[in-house]
Amino acid sequence: MKLKKGDTVIVSIGKDKGKKGKIEKIFPKDNTLLINGVNVYKRHVKRKDESNQGGIIDVTKPISAAKVALLCPSCHVATRVGFLKAKNEKVRICRKCDQKI
Repeated sequence: MKLKKGDTVIVSIGKDKGKKGKIEKIFPKDNTLLINGVNVYKRHVKRKDESNQGGIIDVTKPISAAKVALLCPSCHVATRVGFLKAKNEKVRICRKCDQKI
């Protein structure tokens, strides 16, 4: 997967199109990402005891990695990720401005 935890991404498809956020968690087997403030649903929770009150809570659900694009930190545009092999390390680069990410 070309995206990493902490990357800033923008949603390009779906009900949250245009929203930006940081990646909180990655699920590589499912090819999904958990992004704070994106793909939020309401969940009705039943009261369990005195300390655990019931009600309607907001739950953030994972979104497919195909629906997001990385925001380049230098050119601030949605971009694709490329790789450049320099000596012994593999470096991610922006496809638009060729800067290191």
